[in-house]
Amino acid sequence: MRLIYCGDVVARAGREAVLSNLPNLREDYKPDVIIVNIENAAHGFGASPSICRQFLDAGVDALVTGNHVWQQRDLIPFLDECKRIVRPLNYPEGLPGKGAIELELPNGKKILIAQLLGRLFMEAVDCPAQAIDKLLKNYMLGKNINAIFVDVHAEATAEKIEIGHYLDGRVSAVIGSHTHIPTSDFCIRDGGTAYQTDVGMCGDYNSVIGFDKTEPLNRLQRKYTGGRLTPAKGPGTLFGIVIDVDDNSGKATHIEQIKLPTKTS
Repeated sequence: MRLIYCGDVVARAGREAVLSNLPNLREDYKPDVIIVNIENAAHGFGASPSICRQFLDAGVDALVTGNHVWQQRDLIPFLDECKRIVRPLNYPEGLPGKGAIELELPNGKKILIAQLLGRLFMEAVDCPAQAIDKLLKNYMLGKNINAIFVDVHAEATAEKIEIGHYLDGRVSAVIGSHTHIPTSDFCIRDGGTAYQTDVGMCGDYNSVIGFDKTEPLNRLQRKYTGGRLTPAKGPGTLFGIVIDVDDNSGKATHIEQIKLPTKTS
């Protein structure tokens, strides 16, 4: 199985970067599944049902979110309606949506997609280790699932790294998101799990993590939050990762970074 994961989509620049490149991704990489993080797709904070439908209608197979999943209120009922969107697994039980989804692909292969929210410098949530352990009791790589992909949406680098080691050999891939800066540590761990601390964002990189530079620089000078963050409006760049997984073992065999500018007609 070959999967592609595109990092946090930030506002219009990120949406255009991904949507304009989807045909290229399909043609050049021939992936079995494409996963996109739509955490910041709606003006930089959360996503809307219409944005989700736009990506799904364009051929994206699954969407993941993050700590801004509740930011756009019209998305909340959509989380139960749509079967191809994932919110963090380690939120308290009973909330709308699912923290993991199982997809059966047209070729008959099955992939489990889950997301964990970090706890360091983030909002209070349940233990990510306990949440993923409970989920993985029902799955065994190479037996009843061909691949398991875990997005770790976290602030602290060390927390992402430790979760990557904790899940090594138990899942196919652990890829970090949230900090919007692509890291160069993509690798395959000793147990066969593909890993990257942060996949980066899809958005305007002439910015401060996707937002216009003016307000962040003002905050730097005046030492308090006064103005509002607005998304940068320049051309976007897609950052993602492509991972090959052995169908029989569920272990990763290849990992490669993707960087593509917005495609213009």
